[in-house]
Amino acid sequence: MSFIRTSIVNGVGEIVLDRSAALNALDQTMIDDMYRVLSEWGDDDGIDTVLVTSASERAFCAGGDIRAIRDHALAGDTHAVSHYFASEYRLDQLVADYPKPYVSVIDGAAMGGGLGISVHGEVRVVSQNAVIAMPETAIGFVPDVGSTYFLPRLPDGVGMWMGLTGSRIRGADAVEIGMATHFVDSTEIGEVAEQIRAGVPLVDVLGDRQDRPAAELPLAKIKEYFADDNVTGIVGGLRGAVGDPWAEQMVDLIEQASPTSLWVTAAMLTAGARSVLDECLERELHAAEQITTTGDFAEGVRAVLVDKDRRPRFDPASIDDVDPDVVARIVGA
Repeated sequence: MSFIRTSIVNGVGEIVLDRSAALNALDQTMIDDMYRVLSEWGDDDGIDTVLVTSASERAFCAGGDIRAIRDHALAGDTHAVSHYFASEYRLDQLVADYPKPYVSVIDGAAMGGGLGISVHGEVRVVSQNAVIAMPETAIGFVPDVGSTYFLPRLPDGVGMWMGLTGSRIRGADAVEIGMATHFVDSTEIGEVAEQIRAGVPLVDVLGDRQDRPAAELPLAKIKEYFADDNVTGIVGGLRGAVGDPWAEQMVDLIEQASPTSLWVTAAMLTAGARSVLDECLERELHAAEQITTTGDFAEGVRAVLVDKDRRPRFDPASIDDVDPDVVARIVGA
């Protein structure tokens, strides 16, 4: 059984993500199947465009199959963990290097691994239903799938803000900061997909679509508080903004995250700003292999995805107690 469906019509190869019960979380079979299909289509002269859509009304792809990774880690199966992430990042690199127009249509949640198979592509269509985030620090993990390459290249502070807090952004904001290329109202996104399937040139389908809701991100605040990579300084600045509900919300999000993950994330994003994509993916693989062996990863996934009590007990519990040597070991510095 495959959790993707494929078709080729009018020179358009379509991949439909079809694991709706898990919000299309990418398991090993989906990664392997997508890589095989995309590799074949890249060399197929009968295919001009690749379209990636979802069978779920709620999600494009909610991320990687992180619960399975936790099970492997707890069982000590480091080979399975390494194989999963290496395969996923190989797929992300393929999307980034794809020789043909690669179009993803996002009308729901796209988080973690869902961004790896969309943001690296040439065309990213979003609606007001799109919910985009990199929420890894809350589960004792770190932003990956090449995000340590694309997050630092967003407007000042935005990548650090998304990586540390896991904050969610909507479709219009995703276009505003460059994570998406086109906004289409949800009532019309099905028609847009049909036009692409019909072989209508992308420029004719999307070229005149310039209207979108006003962006809502507080970019000035994000730049003010998140332009640095010193986690202690970021939190201190936010706490100093007395009476600012937004700053208080950001402190709350950071306090729910693994302190170790926060410092590793900041270091990874800083390194990613001066690296090319394949270097970022290599660094992310090392970090993933290291951090999945920690207690924070097992505990974070338990609290958020398994027991869902949202009360993780991270160790250390404070950003001030994180060992810089541990951070350096995970990052590979």
